[in-house]
Amino acid sequence: MTNRTLVIVNTTGRQGASLARVAAAVGYNVRAHIHTKLSDKDGMVAKELRELENIELIEGSLEDPKLISRLFAGARKAFINTISWGDEVAIGKALADAAKKAGVQHYVYSSMPDHATFGRGWPSLPLWSCKFTVENYIRQIGLPATFVYTGIYNNNFTSLPYPLFCMKLQPDGGFLWTAPFHPDKPLPWLDAEHDVGPAVLQILKDGLQRWSGHRIGLAYQLLTPKEVCAAFSRGLRRRCSYKRGPITVEVPIPGGYRSQLEGIEELFGKHEAPYFGPDIEAPGEALGLWEGYRGMEEYAREVFPLEEAANGLTWMH
Repeated sequence: MTNRTLVIVNTTGRQGASLARVAAAVGYNVRAHIHTKLSDKDGMVAKELRELENIELIEGSLEDPKLISRLFAGARKAFINTISWGDEVAIGKALADAAKKAGVQHYVYSSMPDHATFGRGWPSLPLWSCKFTVENYIRQIGLPATFVYTGIYNNNFTSLPYPLFCMKLQPDGGFLWTAPFHPDKPLPWLDAEHDVGPAVLQILKDGLQRWSGHRIGLAYQLLTPKEVCAAFSRGLRRRCSYKRGPITVEVPIPGGYRSQLEGIEELFGKHEAPYFGPDIEAPGEALGLWEGYRGMEEYAREVFPLEEAANGLTWMH
C-alpha cells in the first residue's frame, strides 16, 4: 500500500493550512505540527484543523528532538515552512536531519533568496537569508527536495496600522497604500491560503523526477503597485491609490521584523532588486502546477472585507 502520510510543519500558518486542507480532502494522512503557544494551538485555524478528517495534530516545540523524530517517523513526504520562533537555522537543520534519518523521500521546503549572494551590492533580508542557509544545508546532506519561493501574500493587506501593507482608510471611504516599491515595477503576488495547497500537492504528485532540487517561484500574478490598487478599486468599488514613500511603523513590532523592514526599504526601494533575485521567474511554473488561482481583484472583492470584519473593522457596512 502506498504511504499516504504527509508531514506539515507550521500548519496554522497560511501556507501549511492551505496544504493541510487540500491534502486531507484527497486522502493524505496529514501529520500536522502546530506550536504550543496559545495563540497558535487554540486559534481559529487549529480549531478548524481539529475538525477535519485525516489530520493528526502534533503540538510542541521544534527545538525538541523527540518531537521532531516523532513527526517524521514512517513518513515519506513533507512540507516545511519554518518561522522565526527560536533559532530558525538550527531548527531547519534539525528538521532536515530528522527527515533524512526517517527516510523521507520528497521534502518540499519553503525557502527564500539571499540577495547578498548575487554579488550586486544588495543587502540580505534577515528573515529570508536564514531560509536560504537552511536550503543550502538540505542540498548538502543530500535530502531529496524541492524548494518553493512564495510571492507577496495578497492576504498581507489590512487597513489596520501595520507597516508595509496597510491599506489606510481615507475620509472619503477610499484607501491609500504607501510603500517603498517603484509604482510601475511588477511584483509577484500569491493568495497563500487559496493557492499554496493545490500547487504543493501537484509538486508532490509530479515527484522528484520533475522537481528534484528545483526552485519554483510560487506566484500567480505580476502586478505593479498601481495595478494592485486598480484591482482593489474594481473589487471594492472604492478608490484605491498608491503612494511611494518610506515604511512607517505606528505599532510595536519585534526587533527582527524591524530589521527586515529596513532591509526591504533598501533592497526593493533603493535598489529596485527583483523580488526572487535574477534567476527565478514567475508565474510560468506556478501556473503549470495550478491554474485555479485567486487573483488580486477577486481577493479584494471576496476575501479582504471578510478578513477586515474578522479584525473588528466595520468600514464595509
